[in-house]
Amino acid sequence: MKTIKLFLRLAIAVGFLSASADRLGMWPKDISAWGNWNSFLEYTHVLNPWVPDTLIPTLGTVATAAEIIFAIFLIIGFKTELFAKLSGILLLIFALSMTFSIGIKSVFDYSVFSASAAAFALSLLKEKYLEVDILIAKKKH
Repeated sequence: MKTIKLFLRLAIAVGFLSASADRLGMWPKDISAWGNWNSFLEYTHVLNPWVPDTLIPTLGTVATAAEIIFAIFLIIGFKTELFAKLSGILLLIFALSMTFSIGIKSVFDYSVFSASAAAFALSLLKEKYLEVDILIAKKKH
């Protein structure tokens, strides 16, 4: 069970970091989805057509910052259950936005519901393994 928890933490975190790196132009153009920040913001607007244009950069920044923060905390194992739940919620929001704006097929193609479910499952695994939370708990005792 310990290695499954570690695998879930790393898989979700690396997925977030890869997507963030893509929108920040850190992946080669021939393998990237967005390739740059402006293309990502255009996609953000497609997924959120009800959001005013002026708020799209803020929404994109908040989503990207959340993904990076959640990823770091999942990798190091800080408040794992909390950040797993927040990751599940964020991924579910992405999935629903995609479903209602561009259709359900892309949600299934990109396994967004699966990633959300994996994050929620991770939040239920209580046994600590290679987590900063272990060190914090030891200091308290």
